[in-house]
Amino acid sequence: MLVRKPAIAGTLESSDVQVSVEPSESGLKLTIDSIVMNQYGPQIKQVVTKTLEELDVINAVVRVVDRGALDCTIRARVQCAVFRSCDASHENIPWKGAVR
Repeated sequence: MLVRKPAIAGTLESSDVQVSVEPSESGLKLTIDSIVMNQYGPQIKQVVTKTLEELDVINAVVRVVDRGALDCTIRARVQCAVFRSCDASHENIPWKGAVR
């Protein structure tokens, strides 16, 4: 997927994560700020990176501000931010059969 415009998903509330994406022409640049970075930093990076790989995002600036979110929340926020940046609507989001 091509990140076409800046987009954001999530909040800065406790147990949530805010993910912003914007276009880039020089690969993937990931920045993570988390209140639990010492404990879960590698796991957060893995979830974000894997989700971006699944969406075929290769050129983007991704900023993650985590406030203790679960992996499923991080994944959902990354997906939402990328879909918003592509102007994807519910009709053309690639759910892979998970939602009908």
